[in-house]
Formats: sequence, structure tokens, C-alpha cells
Amino acid sequence: MAIAARSRPDPDPYALKGNRTRDLGERVIHGLLLACALLSVITTLAIIYVLLEETVGFFQKVSFLDYATGTKWSALIEPRSFGILPLVWGTIMVAGIAGVIAIPIGLGAAVYLSEYADQRVRSILKPTLEILAGVPTIVYGFFAVNWITPHLQDIFGDRVGFFNGLSAGIVVGIMVIPMVSSLSEDAMHAVPQSLREGAYGLGSTKFDVSTRVVIPAALSGIVASFILALSRAVGETMAVVLAAGSTPNLSLDPFQSFQTMTAFIVQVALGDAPTGSIEYQALFAVGMTLFVMTLAMNVVSQLLLARYRDVYQ
Repeated sequence: MAIAARSRPDPDPYALKGNRTRDLGERVIHGLLLACALLSVITTLAIIYVLLEETVGFFQKVSFLDYATGTKWSALIEPRSFGILPLVWGTIMVAGIAGVIAIPIGLGAAVYLSEYADQRVRSILKPTLEILAGVPTIVYGFFAVNWITPHLQDIFGDRVGFFNGLSAGIVVGIMVIPMVSSLSEDAMHAVPQSLREGAYGLGSTKFDVSTRVVIPAALSGIVASFILALSRAVGETMAVVLAAGSTPNLSLDPFQSFQTMTAFIVQVALGDAPTGSIEYQALFAVGMTLFVMTLAMNVVSQLLLARYRDVYQ
């Protein structure tokens, strides 16, 4: 006896229309996200192109060896000299002092917020600490000139000039503390609670858990916060211009005036350097040097992150 074949129900036209609309929406979102990614890449490539175009012209007039190894920088006055080392040293001096200030204080604040503070205290202290990140950098510069430098002069006497690298380093260090503390605290907060409970079960104290369990487990995020903070210190401009001055100096004395690479860029950008002149092209050469330095720092940070992420994944 033949069995009648069951007829399939006709597809719901409203369901098909809804699926087509959903697929179209997904394609639009995919296209928008791809455009955002490509825009960031294109912007980076455009910046590199602009820097390279004038940098190549600069090195057609100035020897790269003299630029990379010279110990005197005098790009705006005669006799002109284009040794980048004083600007690089001033940048390293300010960033190094900032790191000495920001890394221990920021890490200590992160450990307290993550491991010691209760939720109510954490909800108050963390936003308060992050307010520092919203203060304009020019305000930090005035703070350095009108408060930090006079106090340094009271302590160390006439050795401290009105413009000095120590004041600039201290104020930049204060500026990047929120970056270290916030990113480090987020990394520690993401450590599984089971690791802490296991350590407490073995008789560890809260300090032991913090320093021997949580910090090693969150080390990738902590190292990332350090590198980002130092990169921020290297690229700081207005606070350094006001506090450190504009004197290219290759000295170990932090009480003297220094000029960083960003400070020189501001000095030329606000001046009357004719387009195509050697001082104008020097601005782009210094900018390319700064770009390479920050790129190298980010590459090193990625290598460190990859290493420690493999250990504590």
C-alpha cells in the first residue's frame, strides 16, 4: 500500500525577509569594522610617509653618522650642529626619573586596591586616582614650575636651576601614575580567585599572596602598564617644555636644564622655520627618531608579554 508523501510546508516569507535583513546588517557591521581597522592602518602609514619624506631630505644634507653620534645640537642658530644625542639623553633623563616615581607608587597603589581595599574603598579611591589622568598637561607644567622647582631649590639650594630635568621628571612621573595603577590593578583583579584561595590554604599571608601569587600571575599586564607609562613619558610635551626648558644638554646632573625631542619639535613648530629649510627638515628627523624609539619600546613590551603570557596562561 503506497504511503502518501507528506508535503513540506511553504517557507514563511516573513522569516526569510528577517533572515535577509539580519544577514545584510551583519555585512554592514563587518564592513564598518573593517573600515575602522583599515583607517587606523592607513593613518599610521600616512604618518610614516610624511615623516620619511622630509627625513630623507634632511639626511641628504646632514650625515646620518654625525646625526646619530653627535654630542651638540644647535639646529636654529649658527653655527648649526645636528647631533641628536643631547635631545635623546634629555628624553631618557625625564622618562627615567618619571619611571622611578610612577612605577613603585603606581604598583603599590594597584596592589592595595586589588588585594587590601574593600569594594567600597576601591570604588572611591580608583576613580579619584584616575582623575589625575584627566588633568591637562599644561597644568602639570605650571605645577612643576610654581611648586616642585621652588621646593627643590629650598632643599638643594642654588644648584637647582629654574628649568631642570628633575622637576620635569617628577611631574611627568605624577602624571603617569594613574596609567600604571589602573592597568596593573585591572590585571591583578583578573587573576582567578582560586589561586589566592589555594595560597591561603597553604598558610600564606596576604602579603605573600600579593607578591608571590597575584603579581607573577598578572605580570604580563603589569609589564604592559610599565611600558605604556614610559612611552607616555617619552612623548610628553608641554609639561616638559615648561619644567625642563629648551637647552640641549648632555649631562648627568638632573638639576640642569634639558631639552627633549618633543620640546624641540614644539620649539620649531611655533617658530618661523621656512618650509624646506634644514631646520624644518630637522623637525621631521627628530620626529622619526622619536617614532622609532616608541616603536622599539612597544616591540619589547610585546616580546615580554608573549613570554610571560606563555608561562601564566
